[in-house]
Amino acid sequence: MNERVTLLSVATAVPEAIITQSEAAATSARLFAHRFKDFRHLAGVFENAGINKRHAARPLSWFEDNHGWPDRMAAYAEVAGQLFAEAAAKALAGAGLKAGDIDCVVTVSSTGIVTPSLDARLARQLGFRADIERVPVFGLGCAAGVSGLGIAARLAAVRPGKTVLFVAIELCTLAFRLDELTRPNIIATALFADGAAACVLQNGERGIAEVESSGEHLFSDTLDIMGWKIDDTGFGIILAQSLPPFAERELGPAINGILDRNGLARADIGRFICHPGGTKVLGAMETTLGLEQGSLDHERAVLSEYGNMSSPTVLFVLDRAIATGLPERAAMIAMGPGFSASCVTLRRIG
Repeated sequence: MNERVTLLSVATAVPEAIITQSEAAATSARLFAHRFKDFRHLAGVFENAGINKRHAARPLSWFEDNHGWPDRMAAYAEVAGQLFAEAAAKALAGAGLKAGDIDCVVTVSSTGIVTPSLDARLARQLGFRADIERVPVFGLGCAAGVSGLGIAARLAAVRPGKTVLFVAIELCTLAFRLDELTRPNIIATALFADGAAACVLQNGERGIAEVESSGEHLFSDTLDIMGWKIDDTGFGIILAQSLPPFAERELGPAINGILDRNGLARADIGRFICHPGGTKVLGAMETTLGLEQGSLDHERAVLSEYGNMSSPTVLFVLDRAIATGLPERAAMIAMGPGFSASCVTLRRIG
């Protein structure tokens, strides 16, 4: 069995609506300041988030009204379907393939629910074969861009020639809540955005890079750091203030362990490609990984232009890293609910 899995292409897509950070700050102040006494202490997060603009599933005015599950999931089904189709089509074109060449599609998303799943809804439009394997994954959050890529690579390794489409799509803005007068909700309003990314992987020889290894680390007793609480209105963000110091303290040893299990060390990595969860988290990641402050430049550029889109964001960073030239070996890293860390190493081809 040929277990060499290569990355053939990466593509991204974002919705049309754009929200500048100044617009988000002004609107949030108008909606929350008179109802939430701690808002003025949190208002600085909009300026310090390192974000210039974001893309959203709906125009800014939509978020000024109350919305329940039906509105939110209708918007998710519509826009997530559009972004899935766009990102997948771009990735297939970049790989020089058609949808009918895909043997398996892995879809990760934690910001909406549709059944039948997005891959089934779009199968006829995109041209998937009737015997395609579908693997929709929910609940991995921000880590899913890396852990989902690892899942897709392991599925591609099953047999020679097997080709897998991996799609990460999140509409984080649909979880913005007018009724949640909490610190995490205000921070989410300042950070999160919408977008999608797709990759094509193949069990073969050609491609941009070999998916060399993958691994995860689940931290014990950390369920309260990040996640959703779900009620009649929709998703509500769980986000602990302790995340940046936790990452600075715990992420480095966890990544060392993942690399070690795959016969690698941190010194073998020419470039870390990280999920930009926020400026404080990026600073913590640079510290724990022994990097110079400011060295995660692609991450900061993506954060500035697109915000934190959850799982697809690290693939936006990967796209930029490929465009500027991958080193011999790179390591993709993301953290997410669990609390967990995921790592995938890529070895450049050619």
